Amino acid sequence: MTKILVTNDDGWDAAGLAALKSLAAEFGEVYVLAPREPHSYAGHRVTTHETLTLIETAPREFTLSGTPADCVRAALTSVFEDIDWVLSGINHGGNLGADLYTSATVAAAREAAYLGKPAIAISQYIKRALPLDWTSSRDLARPIVTQLFAQTCPAKSYWNVNLPHIENENAAPVTICEPDNQPLDVRFHREGSQLRFGGSYVARPRTPGRDVDLCFAGSITISQLHL
Repeated sequence: MTKILVTNDDGWDAAGLAALKSLAAEFGEVYVLAPREPHSYAGHRVTTHETLTLIETAPREFTLSGTPADCVRAALTSVFEDIDWVLSGINHGGNLGADLYTSATVAAAREAAYLGKPAIAISQYIKRALPLDWTSSRDLARPIVTQLFAQTCPAKSYWNVNLPHIENENAAPVTICEPDNQPLDVRFHREGSQLRFGGSYVARPRTPGRDVDLCFAGSITISQLHL
């Protein structure tokens, strides 16, 4: 049976992780090692000079007092044996284009690739005007995971998947595309010596045919990333 490691960056009790665990169980035996606390925007930060605390919460399920990349490192080298695939997510928010460099969800998949395991990072883009249904996210992701498991992953590469926020999951086309290389909308509000980020996620530049533009328009985007 396929052994699947599941992790995330929103924390071990996040609804997106529960949705991904449910989905992974349809494909094999699920093993979980997720961060005890949220680590959004932590990127590929790892812990080497502090002791990490590992706590078992259920059979084959643990939390770790570290980052998502720490979770994958520990899981694949010290906690579980013979993991076949690593799934990271489902992230609460998109990880598109420039997000790849700050996303801890994507970093978990990247760490798996460094350690020789095929991996998929899955994120749910969110439109504020629409309610979020994690069951729909799981259903959107199911055929993508089926496809990528069958296709597998070349050595030193991994997959990044973004789900659009739509009302009818059956209406979402699937596109394999390149990540956008445009910057985020980066602005700060300054009050004396204080700076507060004021950029808008949806106001970021979009390159036609790349992941930001396609996902914002309602497509499931799949990008193959390389080390």
